Amino acid sequence: MKNLIIYFTITCCLFFSQINAQETFETRAKVIATNIENITKDEKAALKSEVEKINTQLDNGSITKDEAEQQKLKLAATRAKNIETKVAIEQEKLNVLVQEKVDGKINETTKKTRFGGSFSVTRDTVQKSEKRTTSQFVLATGWNNLVTNNQVSNSEFRYMGSHFYEWGISYNTRIHKTNNLLHAKYGLSIMYHNIRPTDNRYFVNSGNQTNLQTASIDLKDSRFRNVYLVLPLHLEFDFSGNKTKDGGKPFYQTHQKLRFGIGGYAGVNVKSKQVLIYKDMDGNNVKNRTKGDFNTNDFIYGISTYIGYKETSLYLKYDLNPLFKDNLVKQNNISLGIRWDFN
Repeated sequence: MKNLIIYFTITCCLFFSQINAQETFETRAKVIATNIENITKDEKAALKSEVEKINTQLDNGSITKDEAEQQKLKLAATRAKNIETKVAIEQEKLNVLVQEKVDGKINETTKKTRFGGSFSVTRDTVQKSEKRTTSQFVLATGWNNLVTNNQVSNSEFRYMGSHFYEWGISYNTRIHKTNNLLHAKYGLSIMYHNIRPTDNRYFVNSGNQTNLQTASIDLKDSRFRNVYLVLPLHLEFDFSGNKTKDGGKPFYQTHQKLRFGIGGYAGVNVKSKQVLIYKDMDGNNVKNRTKGDFNTNDFIYGISTYIGYKETSLYLKYDLNPLFKDNLVKQNNISLGIRWDFN
């Protein structure tokens, strides 16, 4: 667990050293979050429109039922690919943004006006205070690795090169009608788990076993990605407190002070993919993508926790089931990073 402690220490330093630049960073991160949300909505809307046209053709008798189903499946695959490609671009923007923050390039907490003055970046602190249930857009990123024999030390995967991403929609319901401490937090998320093997290795299937093998060529990159659709559920302790308006009417703010959540998640594996990048004999860059199950578990479930201030939290999650179904050595995924819950 030594390396996990190092991860946690590094992440704590990053988190607390960036509090003063919170508003500027969050503004840019919100733009990325909104872009991802809009990409999904636009592609789903486009798919719905295309499916309706196919249904019209089916009703008119211009195509058969089998042809209609084939066309729908093809369109759904195309739209899913569009979402993956466009979201990957936004993920790269997020990587750059996080790196800029780590490098200390984001440090301004005020903005200049057109007349040469300045003003503090502030938020409307009374948002959705009349509602017992509110919604947030969740965005998370950080380090990812596999726990082997109950430890992550001496890992076969790069510590700084293996990452995770998560984005989704969550709902936050105040459990007690007149007390703002306890909240039920639940929703739908997509998780991307990436691991990069060390020592020029990649995964190969051998019967029901998935093992690392040394490549006969020089690999510029070796990356194994699993994508999951999950349902997270947390009990959140929000210390924003209760407030009253003029006249004594109470209202309840969230994400204004310290927050702590504990819970878990469960879902399904929607895709496993290995990417190998190398140069061929002519010196050309080659990117080899292989999709398959790689004997990975079809389902995922685990425990997770977070602690933070306002919208930003330290985030830790651990899969209770192993990544590979039948491997003799059980390896469970673990992730540590930063999470944003945008109202």
